[in-house]
Amino acid sequence: MIQLNNLTKSFTTKTGKGFKKETKTVNAVNDVSFECKPGRIFSLLGANGAGKTTTLRMIAGIINPTSGTAIVDGINISEGSDQVKKRIGFLTGSTGLYERLNPDETIDFFGKLYQLSDAALKERKEYLFEKLGINEFRKKRMGQMSTGMKQKVSIARTLIHDPEVLIFDEPTSGLDVITAESIIELIRESKTDNKTVIFSSHIMSEVDLLCDDLAIINKGSIIYNDSFENFKRDMKAPNLTQEFINRVKEA
Repeated sequence: MIQLNNLTKSFTTKTGKGFKKETKTVNAVNDVSFECKPGRIFSLLGANGAGKTTTLRMIAGIINPTSGTAIVDGINISEGSDQVKKRIGFLTGSTGLYERLNPDETIDFFGKLYQLSDAALKERKEYLFEKLGINEFRKKRMGQMSTGMKQKVSIARTLIHDPEVLIFDEPTSGLDVITAESIIELIRESKTDNKTVIFSSHIMSEVDLLCDDLAIINKGSIIYNDSFENFKRDMKAPNLTQEFINRVKEA
């Protein structure tokens, strides 16, 4: 379960030159509230720069909110971010993998960080490597891999400790169709396993494939928050993409 209540993140910037610089506060995320339930897939939809990534990073405990609260699996992120990090898997479109390691070494390293036993780590790793097709390049260095290969290793890294809460931040961005499909399949499986799943996207076709509940964020604020079924029922545009564009423009 993820519960956000009036979550806000402000950044301070300086504009102007020399002694005429002025301090300006910008709310990247402004008073955001929503709830993600186990066994349902929650989509955070918005254009680039709308506030999706900042929201997800606060949920994951990577950055602290300026105000408001986020409760993840019963823990307030402001009071127990380390505990939250143990309970979540966070996948982004940026792999961030050490190029001199191979998949075996990378996943072993993260498995140990999560304090998995040798037996549990081996069993879980073999399952994920088979599922994602990593076995054929498990001894290859990251620096020699394609973007799709690296993202598969990132998925394994995200899921190695079998977390109850999964956060996917535009996970298919820039990937080939086959790799993107493997991620979509794993998101579906996570729902079947009754995990709490939230993913961000600006691609309506992905939302249509996966989404149970939907929030649309625009300029840091939530402009829609309801079930995806209700969103489709209330559509006035001829397709989902146009409906999304129209709602953003109206906001």
